[in-house]
Amino acid sequence: MQSKPDLYRIRDYVADFERFVAEFRDRSARTILTLKSRRNVAYGPGHGEHLDLYLPEGAGPDLPIHMFIHGGYWRAFSKEDYAFVADTIVGAGAIAAIVDYSLMPRARMSVLVEQVQRACQWLAEHATEFGGDRNRLTVSGHSAGGHLAAMAALPGAGDYRIRSALLVSGLYELAPLAASYLQPELHLTPEEVERFSPLRFPGNSATRFILAVGADETKPFHDQAEDYLRHLRREACDAELVSLAGEHHMSIVLSLGTPGTECARLLERVIADNNG
Repeated sequence: MQSKPDLYRIRDYVADFERFVAEFRDRSARTILTLKSRRNVAYGPGHGEHLDLYLPEGAGPDLPIHMFIHGGYWRAFSKEDYAFVADTIVGAGAIAAIVDYSLMPRARMSVLVEQVQRACQWLAEHATEFGGDRNRLTVSGHSAGGHLAAMAALPGAGDYRIRSALLVSGLYELAPLAASYLQPELHLTPEEVERFSPLRFPGNSATRFILAVGADETKPFHDQAEDYLRHLRREACDAELVSLAGEHHMSIVLSLGTPGTECARLLERVIADNNG
């Protein structure tokens, strides 16, 4: 008897999955070599609590700061694999902070969430040391990184304000993941599902949200985005959902780091959001 397809298993729906992973790494290697940077800056005392800062050339003080959180279903990849997203961020005149976090299952979800919140707090507290403005902090994340970005933007998450957030192909309710092919790796507990699903928390009306999903992604990613959009609007948050034509789960993040694409323009909008 054939098992039911798991719509969260990206490899089954992106035929050239490994080609995209290789391109992420190739593009990132070029970014690391070409952009002005401060790499492996510790934002906390724990293992793996580091971020890379990419800085516009010849820019003055008080620049916007944008933090990007990578995906990988919380158990794969690193900041070095996604440095290329800094191309769009720096091109928009902002400081890019590409953040690392511990990976599951060795670390539990509570650690990952605390780390991204700690990274936001560090960026706010140390902004002037690298030419940034703590009052112009924005964030984005892809897939599991979209989930962690949503958790970083929760009310009361820290002594910082995220003005705008771009959540790309994010995951906002963890219960389906606990029933997916990932569960033997992640070992999500009922407590973790309850404590770390953004859909189960109040929305933050101090943050503007753009949710983006590729038109060619599998149905669960559309459902998650639509459910979170409704939730945010019920919470009186400024939120919109954008479906990007021709994009799937891997191409959409490559487009995020490619200036001139529709996805990159969404990121530029978020960075430019300094009102209020």
